[in-house]
Amino acid sequence: MGWTLQLGDVVVRRELHEQYGGRKYGGIGSSRVTPNVLLFTNPEKGHRHGYYDGWGDDGCFHYCGEGQVGDQRMVQGNLAILNHRADGRALRLFRAVPGQRMQYMGEFELDEQQPYYLTDAPETGNGPIRSVIMFRLRPRGEVRSEGAHIPKTPGEEFSVAELPPEEQRTERTLVDPAREPYEAERRESILLRTYIDHIVSLGHRVIRHQINPVGEAKPLYTDLYDQTTDELIEAKGTVTREAVRMAIGQILDYSRYLKPKRVAVLVPTEPRPDLVDLCRTLAIDIIWPTQEVWMRISERHASNATTNQSWAGPLSPH
Repeated sequence: MGWTLQLGDVVVRRELHEQYGGRKYGGIGSSRVTPNVLLFTNPEKGHRHGYYDGWGDDGCFHYCGEGQVGDQRMVQGNLAILNHRADGRALRLFRAVPGQRMQYMGEFELDEQQPYYLTDAPETGNGPIRSVIMFRLRPRGEVRSEGAHIPKTPGEEFSVAELPPEEQRTERTLVDPAREPYEAERRESILLRTYIDHIVSLGHRVIRHQINPVGEAKPLYTDLYDQTTDELIEAKGTVTREAVRMAIGQILDYSRYLKPKRVAVLVPTEPRPDLVDLCRTLAIDIIWPTQEVWMRISERHASNATTNQSWAGPLSPH
């Protein structure tokens, strides 16, 4: 059976499958009776399952693969999209419209240069973060271009932008926009703001960075960069091992791009000795507040052992 739907036609999904085949549920319906792979996008429902589809600056529709739990794999519907040319199938995109109907957006094909990329998104029900497949669907002929847009299109070149320190965008927010901040993240924000006020009162110039790695859909955001001392600082709202290890990983990641002379972890209290030793072996300073002063553990200032050094000035300049 030939394809008879026109751009913008609105149909009931059940009737669509009766005519063209494909699964009646889920986002990808690979037909066994017609040479089509039917793709469905519904931002309102999709976000509940970690699916963030939308148009990119490259003119492609970026379509999240199927799989609500765990890392997505190139199987079943995802494989049907990847192999659509070899199988002689057209990719037909539909978007949800009011009245529980679907609107035909047109025929697409996978981009030949970069058919898909991997990014992070939460599992269904705001579950753990996992890896998802994002297909780059390029229009084949005329299509309807309504619908959502993705926040950032993966670039082919690396770039770094400076941001004001009060800019609150975070990597977690981009990966999981619906999630409320954890209490530790709220404490982290207060700690960071207090420390910024302190060093600015001493005449330091501070910024944040937005790092855009090649081929990544989501930027990286540093917590703080002290331009006066050329120091990259990552803040955490707790001194658990998990938090300190995460801070170390972020510092190592960001340092590849920024090449700071110094790096430090900003935490609310002094970490336990083993975590202090971990940071010391990696030449990462530790900064935390006491009631009156800021303390720093720095391997660079130690001779044969780690030393505590208090920072001049009150905990808060106000």
